[in-house]
Amino acid sequence: MQYKWVALSNTTIGVLMASINGTIIIISLPAIFRGININPLAPSSFQYLLWILMGYNVVTATLLVTFGRLSDMFGRVRLYNLGFAIFTIGSILLFITPNTGSLGAIELILFRIVQGIGGAFLFANSAAIITDAFPHTERGKALGINQIAALAGSLVGLILGGILSTINWRYIFLVSVPVGLLGTVWSYIKLKELTQPDRTQKIDWAGNSTFGIGLILILLGVTYGIMPYGSSQLGWNNPWVISSMVIGTGLLTSFIFIERKVKYPMFRLELFKIRMFAAGNIASMLRSFAYGGLMIMLIIFLQGIWLPIHGYSFSETPFWAGIYMIPLMIGFVAMGPISGWLSDRYGSRFLATLGMVIVGLGFIALTTIPYDFAYPEFATIIFFMGLGNGMFASPNTASIMNSVPRKYRGSASGMRATLQNSGQTASLALFFTIVIIALSYYLPTALSTAVTQAGAPVLSQYVNKVPVTGALFAAFLGYDPVKAILSTIPPSIAAQIPTSAIHVMEQRTWFSTAIAPAFISALREAFYISGGMTFVAAAVSALRGKVKIAEEEE
Repeated sequence: MQYKWVALSNTTIGVLMASINGTIIIISLPAIFRGININPLAPSSFQYLLWILMGYNVVTATLLVTFGRLSDMFGRVRLYNLGFAIFTIGSILLFITPNTGSLGAIELILFRIVQGIGGAFLFANSAAIITDAFPHTERGKALGINQIAALAGSLVGLILGGILSTINWRYIFLVSVPVGLLGTVWSYIKLKELTQPDRTQKIDWAGNSTFGIGLILILLGVTYGIMPYGSSQLGWNNPWVISSMVIGTGLLTSFIFIERKVKYPMFRLELFKIRMFAAGNIASMLRSFAYGGLMIMLIIFLQGIWLPIHGYSFSETPFWAGIYMIPLMIGFVAMGPISGWLSDRYGSRFLATLGMVIVGLGFIALTTIPYDFAYPEFATIIFFMGLGNGMFASPNTASIMNSVPRKYRGSASGMRATLQNSGQTASLALFFTIVIIALSYYLPTALSTAVTQAGAPVLSQYVNKVPVTGALFAAFLGYDPVKAILSTIPPSIAAQIPTSAIHVMEQRTWFSTAIAPAFISALREAFYISGGMTFVAAAVSALRGKVKIAEEEE
């Protein structure tokens, strides 16, 4: 077997494993919380829920540039191999999580951070290893296959998590171990350095510190900004969040000045003088910002509203939400290799730009569907959005990696992945913020009206106080929100509720129908904003210029 195919197959396994793990936990959260005896609806548990969901992304986004830079110094394959090993160790630790309760939740978060460190090594180096192994006439195709594995892994994780969590929650972490062991051994045996590491360079400690701390503070601020604070449904007025965002922004601003002065910068700002590199990365970040939160929002919408309305129990909705998202994966898988192959021959600009236009039109189309939509219409829209993303992803990555000299590919790969992952984390915050703000305005009235119509007006004063995040995540986690609401009512009040009213409210369609109009209105606002950012990404992509292959200039 030619080495280039060895490199592609190994890096594809690594990306597939990391991306499966990134989403398998979403579906398995109810089983995990039950397994460690944590009530996901308790106010103190929301921070655990959020950190288990977002902690992995925060860690990978923070470390990608640093690891990419270290790879140029010490060898891409060496650090990629290390990433496989660390990720596998993290998976084993998660499987054997020893404690329960709050301590068990903290252990899960810490072990996910270990996985995130390994994932950062994998993501930072996979594109650079493929770029080194393949000639520029085949890179688009190879990167297309690699990126298909990333998206396919995300959706496979949703389905696999639904299956394994019904057996034992620990199995969702164990599934990564044999793959990780195989990948670790195979990468150490088969992968080889094609670029001589430059060990004469020194680590940019000032740049690493300001960038790492600054980005962590901003991502922490974003994470806690979507958590309740005091009487507010969101935490953007939390002094800690404001301070974190201000200090983080200040550190990143100082980082830019530091990188222009030090002899061996970790973030090579001069690469942004390359038009194709700059345009490709900015377009990618805008695309991630617009699109990164889409999947989880659609899953929450399916789990909390559409599936219950169509007869699915809350315990079944996590699994079926993954099934109904498959058209998005099919669209990406269908177009990814084709667009990569075409970009090798005709360039990236037209394909990547057209892909973003298609995704933007998809967002606009999503604003037209009602909350009780016909599934074929929904499936068609997300299928074409998958096509558009497949049309953008591999040509855009190929153009970025082709535009930089060989010796800087580790740094370039880390920079590309950092901007992409940071955009995705910010996208989650954007979607959650829009949805929570809209629901905090509409939800109290909607629930008060719903309980009155059900025959239990005495509950109005209680449902008005239901936290938006609690209601949202109850449906998302597959818990019946009505039972959670009724469990908080004083016995004297509960005794006044007619049996007929309780029967109405316990119907699986009642809560979903009550919150559906407010939720779909919030989603439409988010879709309009995301559609606008996607069209901007298309415009930036069109400015990338003609094909540029760095080797031809060396």
